[in-house]
Amino acid sequence: MMTSRKRSGGAGRFFMWTVLGAAALRVWSLAPGLVVIRGRRSGVGVPPVPYAHRGLHDAGSGLDPDRRSQGQKEYLELCQHLEGAGSSEGPVGRHQARPDMPNDRRERSPLAPENSLPAFDAACRAGYGMELDVHLTRDGRVVVIHDDNLKRVAGVDAAVADLTYEQLCDIPLFPAPSRAGDSVSAPQQGGRDGQGGCHVPLLSDVLELVGGRTPIIVEYKMGSRLDSALMEKTDALLSAYKGEYVIESFNPLALAWYRRHRPEVCRGQLAVPYHGPVRSLDQAVRWLAGRLWFNWLGRPDFVAMERRAGHGLPMRVYRFLGGRPVAWTVRSAEEGEAARDDFDRFIFESYLPGRPGSAVESA
Repeated sequence: MMTSRKRSGGAGRFFMWTVLGAAALRVWSLAPGLVVIRGRRSGVGVPPVPYAHRGLHDAGSGLDPDRRSQGQKEYLELCQHLEGAGSSEGPVGRHQARPDMPNDRRERSPLAPENSLPAFDAACRAGYGMELDVHLTRDGRVVVIHDDNLKRVAGVDAAVADLTYEQLCDIPLFPAPSRAGDSVSAPQQGGRDGQGGCHVPLLSDVLELVGGRTPIIVEYKMGSRLDSALMEKTDALLSAYKGEYVIESFNPLALAWYRRHRPEVCRGQLAVPYHGPVRSLDQAVRWLAGRLWFNWLGRPDFVAMERRAGHGLPMRVYRFLGGRPVAWTVRSAEEGEAARDDFDRFIFESYLPGRPGSAVESA
């Protein structure tokens, strides 16, 4: 009888220590770096402003021409007003508004498509930060565009990596018959003509335009492998930039690169929960990534999580340990209010979050 009790007690202790070890491993995998936990990383973080998703744009992500709320109407009107008035910080070249643009917003061609120079200028002038995405062209130039293909934003089925920057200059973003408020560009026929529109910009041109007026979140776009050329060329541009910026990526290897080569730069892990079946290695990786199991690779200073997932246990533990939660992408005042208890910073589009003292209140 005594032997049986000893075995039972030993099994219980083994189970207890196994559970405690698993819990400790989970906390270790979630945690930001020790300097964040201890609060000794002064001057590093995500500046406290709302961030305009791909700039303050009047065509592209988050806009729905069939379901225009009052908030989206105000967003579009401010964007058109700021871009139509021109920049107080200097000309934007051929990206400026055309003076013959009709007054009816619904009939206008887009003035400031997503991830364009006018969209970033509008965000600066409205007092918002901005989020943008980077890719490499065929000739190794760092350009600002979200998709790896131009079909959605320009109506041309061509991969960014297959085109040179000069070729991109001949492909307008959201050209006619696209209209302000469209979320997807109208299909283009009859070749590529960049006259009268704006094209995919260079990151160097965006940085020159912003000129430190507002903080920037730079997202590295890549697949499951580390794109070393994109990392090195983008970092070289950012290292020479004098304004505030942070970096983020869905790929934890990009954060690990910054952790090793540029630990002083604030880095963020992008994440979205995966709720589908787990029947392959790729699906298993997506499930683990959505629950922040790869944080140990890059030890992110912030996690940019899909706005509805902020109350999940991984995010609550991460926040408790000192990491900063950032919500993407908030598209209405109601969504922003619902996410406020779980997040410290917000990436928004298609509505205008308030910012005291900004042009939003006076425009």
